[in-house]
Amino acid sequence: MSAADRKGVSFDPRVKLICLCLCVLSTVIAPSLLYELGLVALTAVFGALCGRIRYALIAVLGYAAFYALTVAALGNLTGPLRTTLIAFLGLVHKVYPCGMLSGIIISTTKVNEFLSAMNRVHAPQKLVIPLAVMLRYIPSVREDWNYIKDAMKMRDVSPSLKGFVTHPGMTVDCIYVPLMMAASKTADELSIASMTRGIENPKNRTCLVRIKIRRADILFLCCFALYFGLGFFI
Repeated sequence: MSAADRKGVSFDPRVKLICLCLCVLSTVIAPSLLYELGLVALTAVFGALCGRIRYALIAVLGYAAFYALTVAALGNLTGPLRTTLIAFLGLVHKVYPCGMLSGIIISTTKVNEFLSAMNRVHAPQKLVIPLAVMLRYIPSVREDWNYIKDAMKMRDVSPSLKGFVTHPGMTVDCIYVPLMMAASKTADELSIASMTRGIENPKNRTCLVRIKIRRADILFLCCFALYFGLGFFI
């Protein structure tokens, strides 16, 4: 499958990782809530161009809710409750943009593209192999989670907050126990599959998709870099 066959722009995996690093650094130096809001907006544009429009929209709405809650807490609350809530929301504001961008990268990057890109920059295998397994691990666990939800519905147990309040014991048994077992089994299977496919082979890898840094990659790399630099002057 070529890059033209996909929905959205196909960004180079190397550029995605650099943008993620710049996003992390931007959250570290973030001087204000407006700066972090702009970072989320920039990440949403990146996700929309990657074809993850629904994901980007939901993420922006979720962050808007946290932003409104933070502003309300700063203006109306006092005492220990204000301190506790602001500390929690401050952590959310730091992690949210990075988690949002990480989700976009994981859902739009294929393992073969990632391995080919890392091979071109001669990245060490000790770094590449865990990241490659992670790219396949999270979608596999998400698939298992969908199966678990379907099984819970057959037993009239809802995988929601209401279901946890009404049937806490059964909800825990139906979610955490099978999910932990499925996650452990998936990790073993992915490790075996990776070894079978020669993930440790030092030879140059081939890929049907052309791994190339294009104008769109340079544009968004400059956008994240400029936004990071902007944080020092606000």
